[in-house]
Amino acid sequence: MKMTKWLTVLAVLAMLIALASGCSSQPSSTDETPATGAENGRQPVEAEGGKENMEDTEDYTTGDASLDNPRNQDGIGETELLVVSFGTSYNDNRRLTIGAIEEAMEAAFPELSVRRAFTSQIIIDRVKNRDGEVIDNVGEALDRAAANGVKALVVQPTHLMDGLEYNDLVNEVAQYSDAFASISIGEPLLTSDEDFQTVAKVLADITASYDDGKTAICFMGHGTEAESNTIYARMQRVLADNGYSNYFIGTVEAEPTLDDVLALVQAGDYQRVVLEPMMIVAGDHANNDMAGDEEASWKNVFASAGYEVECVLKGLGEFESIQNLLVEHARAAADALN
Repeated sequence: MKMTKWLTVLAVLAMLIALASGCSSQPSSTDETPATGAENGRQPVEAEGGKENMEDTEDYTTGDASLDNPRNQDGIGETELLVVSFGTSYNDNRRLTIGAIEEAMEAAFPELSVRRAFTSQIIIDRVKNRDGEVIDNVGEALDRAAANGVKALVVQPTHLMDGLEYNDLVNEVAQYSDAFASISIGEPLLTSDEDFQTVAKVLADITASYDDGKTAICFMGHGTEAESNTIYARMQRVLADNGYSNYFIGTVEAEPTLDDVLALVQAGDYQRVVLEPMMIVAGDHANNDMAGDEEASWKNVFASAGYEVECVLKGLGEFESIQNLLVEHARAAADALN
């Protein structure tokens, strides 16, 4: 009898604990969004758009959205080049990076209709609700192409790497294999040895004015849980092999970490640190995790360590050499159609 009463007490306690836990639990949050829209439940960690849930709730003044071309027009014709980006709700930077890449594609492929798709549904919704600008997600862009009678489709991503989000894109496009006579997908920015050499030269060229022997030049990438995260360490080696021993690469979400980069800088004799994003866009990560006023931002961590800090808020997509490299990848994909 005593044992029965004791088991009853335990059962009641367990129920109370379960109820308390259920009442106090909060939905988990993430800085990322499904790679191909709300229908994809997995959360990638390599995306370049930044802390989207923060963007979805805070009112950023990021420029005039009306200056941006969403490239979601019909009347495409039979050949299309679909440029797929993660996206950003920073209006000016979207136009200066993603928009500039798309313009470079239009100049290089006058025979193709260049259209846009974003993989981040949260950013798409944010821009629509805040600014009234409508941007297609990947599925909408593919449906639009099929409805417009596109026969030959080239898809060129602006992703840095062959990671989770790029593979999600490949898988989604594969579902439309019967909708077009031919489809070809271009490679991410950093694929071949030549790509790494080209991008390393870009990183050096755009920061040459800071390279005075007393300045550590640090680039902030996003990072990913995928094996392709090795691109950051590989870029570090390429820079070092080319004589840029004062250049350092870190990530927000993976390795090398900010602490890793700080330790490398402290091991040298530097007085100043320049921070710049190693991302296509200078979105939320660049503006907040890198250059923000929070104590944990890269800017404040280096400042607290005694360095003079300067932040450069330019995404890689602003630079012509990066645009041209993506054009080369798109050209290879277009050639593959033939």
